[in-house]
Amino acid sequence: MAIGSSIRAVASRQVLADHVYDELMVALVDGRLEADEPLNIDALARSMEISQTPIREALARLESTGLVVRAALKGYRVAPLFSIEEVRELMDARALLEPENAFRACAAHSESLITELAQSIDDLRNSPRDPGTGTIKPYWEADERFHRLIAEGAENRFLLSAYTALGGHVQRFRLFGGLGVSDADHAIAEHATILDAFTAGDAAGARQQMAAHIEGVKQRAIADKTQLR
Repeated sequence: MAIGSSIRAVASRQVLADHVYDELMVALVDGRLEADEPLNIDALARSMEISQTPIREALARLESTGLVVRAALKGYRVAPLFSIEEVRELMDARALLEPENAFRACAAHSESLITELAQSIDDLRNSPRDPGTGTIKPYWEADERFHRLIAEGAENRFLLSAYTALGGHVQRFRLFGGLGVSDADHAIAEHATILDAFTAGDAAGARQQMAAHIEGVKQRAIADKTQLR
């Protein structure tokens, strides 16, 4: 009986930590939490009317994604803005990985994958892009889903593991890279050309179009950050 109670307590705490994690992610996406902003555990616990334990657990998870950083004696804070050099390094890593994922996933030629990719593009087109008029979380989720579907479709556990390892950094780039959703029309068009290659069963074309997409995102991000200087 005592063991069962302990399991239920852990499960309940985990659900609460998951809820806090989701709430903080939405605040990051919506811009309510900005780059370099300090995250006071006590203040967050009071505002959410919960104990500090699930707050700490959620922040530890966010730290593992790179969206939150922790300094000794200073506590947690939102991760800083991406530097231009970080943008280059991240996109270069994606350029090595994601075109290969696209080639392998297209070669497998799953009709269900093509349907899911098409749906993610429709969701991108129909998602709000202005943080001032509503959450842009659906846009980021649809964009991430497109790339993850392809990574999973490559059917290689080690390539998927490498893609997943980049996941938090990609999210940080999306939130704090300075690009926002200003390149949405370009990104949607590029996703569509990748889908066209999948639909045609052109694995080499899928690789080429994914490489062009990653390079396009990289150049637009660098251009935006240069203008912000």
